[in-house]
Amino acid sequence: MKTFFANENTLEPRWVLVDAEGKVLGRLAVAIAMVLMGKHRPTYTPNQNCGDFVVVINAEKIRLTGKKMEQKTYSRWTGYPGGRRVTPVATVLEQHPERVLSEAIRRMLPKGILGKKMLSRLKAYAGVDHPHAAQQPEPVELAIK
Repeated sequence: MKTFFANENTLEPRWVLVDAEGKVLGRLAVAIAMVLMGKHRPTYTPNQNCGDFVVVINAEKIRLTGKKMEQKTYSRWTGYPGGRRVTPVATVLEQHPERVLSEAIRRMLPKGILGKKMLSRLKAYAGVDHPHAAQQPEPVELAIK
């Protein structure tokens, strides 16, 4: 018996379509991160990008539990002294709803070059329309508790 290690020649990524309507942000992000990493496959290899492409629609209709809509914030820095900018999640959800989901998923992926490659396979959209009809993504209902 030899140990199987996936490489770019043996990997065949699929395209998966996920509807985010009514789903809780964190639980959906965990399930999508697992698909992007490839942990749902028996051929998972930690040092290879063996995940699938994920197209997320209806990102504007995700749910946040508790008081997160009033309390959760995103910080960024301008590079100047005192240049910290804090934006409430409600504002980001109104202006760029796909960023809330992609940021949650980004923080769950590995840090470094491999994580950036995995995140590039995520395609999130606020509405129902997406430009990936030619790839024929399969609608999947992720196992979310």
